[in-house]
Amino acid sequence: MKMKIPFLLLFFLWEAESHAASRPNIILVMADDLGIGDPGCYGNKTIRTPNIDRLASGGVKLTQHLAASPLCTPSRAAFMTGRYPVRSGMASWSRTGVFLFTASSGGLPTNEITFAKLLKDQGYSTALIGKWHLGMSCHSKTDFCHHPLHHGFNYFYGISLTNLRDCKPGEGSVFTTGFKRLVFLPLQIVGVTLLTLAALNCLGLLHVPLGVFFSLLFLAALILTLFLGFLHYFRPLNCFMMRNYEIIQQPMSYDNLTQRLTVEAAQFIQRNTETPFLLVLSYLHVHTALFSSNDFAGKSQHGVYGDAVEEMDWSVGQILNLLDKLRLANDTLIYFTSDQGAHVEEVSSKGEIHGGSNGIYKGGKANNWEGGIRVPGILRWPRVIQAGQKIDEPTSNMDIFPTVAKLAGAPLPEDRIVDGRDLMPLLEGKSQRSDHEFLFHYCNAYLNAVRWHPQNSTSIWKAFFFTPNFNPVGSNGCFATHVCFCFGSYVTHHDPPLLFDISKDPRERNPLTPASEPRFYEILKVIQEAADRHTQTLPEVPDQFSWNNFLWKPWLQLCCPSTGLSCQCDREKQDKRLSR
Repeated sequence: MKMKIPFLLLFFLWEAESHAASRPNIILVMADDLGIGDPGCYGNKTIRTPNIDRLASGGVKLTQHLAASPLCTPSRAAFMTGRYPVRSGMASWSRTGVFLFTASSGGLPTNEITFAKLLKDQGYSTALIGKWHLGMSCHSKTDFCHHPLHHGFNYFYGISLTNLRDCKPGEGSVFTTGFKRLVFLPLQIVGVTLLTLAALNCLGLLHVPLGVFFSLLFLAALILTLFLGFLHYFRPLNCFMMRNYEIIQQPMSYDNLTQRLTVEAAQFIQRNTETPFLLVLSYLHVHTALFSSNDFAGKSQHGVYGDAVEEMDWSVGQILNLLDKLRLANDTLIYFTSDQGAHVEEVSSKGEIHGGSNGIYKGGKANNWEGGIRVPGILRWPRVIQAGQKIDEPTSNMDIFPTVAKLAGAPLPEDRIVDGRDLMPLLEGKSQRSDHEFLFHYCNAYLNAVRWHPQNSTSIWKAFFFTPNFNPVGSNGCFATHVCFCFGSYVTHHDPPLLFDISKDPRERNPLTPASEPRFYEILKVIQEAADRHTQTLPEVPDQFSWNNFLWKPWLQLCCPSTGLSCQCDREKQDKRLSR
């Protein structure tokens, strides 16, 4: 009996340690529009990212990590739910594939289950710091049906929409194309009509009542007034910071913004050293408008874009240092990624390149060439994952959902299809193959391409049903429209589909033909059958990007208490003054 006691104690200690190792703290770090060619660990020689590189050297670097969509809102919906965004109605059938107004009624549906919900149910403390971009309210401005706190997060500090050019004075507007079509063109038509009628009236060829001239002038004044009103009010109405349900800064200030996000993340970690926690640190970097603090401005070799990347890397380093200081590093799984590839068409009004690098890969944000969907994927968990690994298998940002759910001991929902796959067998070396035989690449709600990694084969086939029409011809993006669109005259359909072997041609320069690939039609047949099976699993769901859900609704507009229609406050400054 005495001999059995030490063995029992050892057994229980082993069980306790095993249980602790299976329930790590989890930090999920997501950059915005960061290209796979931007971090040093993915080949960049001129932008300094020592902390992201330190994360990679201490864990696993995924070289074929893929966003489920090349646009912010659908990609983040897929990340949060482990499901293709088309399953939740978070993929658009129109030109605009992301939410542009905080007072839209569309957003991540209330019946969707996020990994934050699953982990919160398992006793995790959960927080989202930074960008959300998955909606706010449904029917009233206080129902907050799409808010992070209604999707499993205990704490939220950040922006509900996204970082837009319009949010930073002097950086231009994302609505330039819309202004041309909805404002400048109608004003030109009204102006030409006025001049023509006046000339005809003066020449005596046509009698034009005075009321017609006044009506046309009134119409021109109305269009101009609405245009100027939009320019004046868009920033305060849409660019604000929140803490939980409360607006704390409207419009938001870019002063030391990354530092503020970093402090909030650090404070959350420090509050939860005794309990397991989930932190989603969703940076505003490096989506335009670009910004950086004085400590980083003008310090990089790549202008304001490089400054922003290096500031974000500094922030990552602060989190890593804090984990070391609190002795939490060994028990914390950290994941670093970007929501999609770099926005290659981002060029300022002065001609400065404000987009990042997608390395050797074609295309970028808003299209499904590899540059638009192949993103950094780094995971570190010192106690469990061997350092210095590189994995070339296809993986997806949807895989984080089942991975963290299993680690937290949360069963996956059985009433829906989860498209992500648990990454741990790959990360621990228990499997050498990705569980994704097929991956489906969507351009908004349109099935654009299919990736097939056959069992017992090194080939990775990728078939495009249509491709975007780059403009100017021969360029690497859709510069005339600022992003590539997914239908009509903006794309070219392919019959048979355009086929590549990504394992041999990652740059997607040489489409295969029946002459260069003897199994050409056989491969396309398998891919088409997989696409058909996949499509049959998509039930009809409410479209979160319908015009009714997408457009601005005054009754949903959030506004901090202020005089008149200014919607301006800065409680962050007030709180700092009070704390002194």
